[in-house]
Amino acid sequence: MDFRDDVDLDSSQVENRGGGGGLRGGGLAIGGGAAGIIALIAALIFGINPGDITGGGGDTTGVQPTSGSSEECKKGTDADKSENCRVVGVVNSIQAYWTDAFDKAGNGQYSKANTVLFSQAVDTGCGQATSQVGPFYCPSDKRVYLDMTFFDELESKFGAKGGPFAQAYVIAHEYGHHVQDLLGTMERVGPNSQGADSASVRLELQADCYAGVWAKNAVDTGFYEKPFTDTEIQEALDAAAAVGDDRIQERAQGRVDPEGFTHGTAEQRMKWFSTGYKTAEPGQCDTFKGSV
Repeated sequence: MDFRDDVDLDSSQVENRGGGGGLRGGGLAIGGGAAGIIALIAALIFGINPGDITGGGGDTTGVQPTSGSSEECKKGTDADKSENCRVVGVVNSIQAYWTDAFDKAGNGQYSKANTVLFSQAVDTGCGQATSQVGPFYCPSDKRVYLDMTFFDELESKFGAKGGPFAQAYVIAHEYGHHVQDLLGTMERVGPNSQGADSASVRLELQADCYAGVWAKNAVDTGFYEKPFTDTEIQEALDAAAAVGDDRIQERAQGRVDPEGFTHGTAEQRMKWFSTGYKTAEPGQCDTFKGSV
């Protein structure tokens, strides 16, 4: 993931917020790591209590840990040196792609969404959440929320190999939810939607597909020196598989229960990211038709 040295970064697209040390009274106590991401989305949209639903790592040689303000991120050279600035560069590229894609498809103007980097707990337009929920998108305030320690858990807790592009995949996936929000696709997900063929699973898999579409088109956004390598794409596939429902359930409870699926299996998540990457077309990401 080599950024172009001279590319300008827009640090205003990433906000830095301090840690919270827990939730105040009346906040949302959400657990379950990655398994809770889609449950949180459904809960925030439809007003049910997420507490009633079940739900960095990588090669950082020479990379500074996330700290301070993203305002220090000015050029692509900063993104190659700092993890914080790398997030800025990834977010900038993703939003540059979707701005162009919306325009070409005649879907109106793409509305940019900021990413909020936080520690431990955060106040959002959807309520309060802890880092336990993993990365998530809040449709109420149009923001992606990310505690960078999630990437350490992706390796230590979920068994992913990690790497910079694994991080990029996660961020691109969350922006896939923003695209779904703008297009009205989130309205297809009802309260407590779960199961192997549920709308929640289809929503998640579509976001994976959208992440793959961005990955294929990323070099055309002008932020990267060259297309991503097969090794980098494999980092994304490995991360997608690590947070498949079947793997999470097997690790947590020793068995797989398809009726409790909210994300899709490891195989499905890899399949749909690959579909997006191979076709490079958002229109090929209609997971709501046919089988998944």
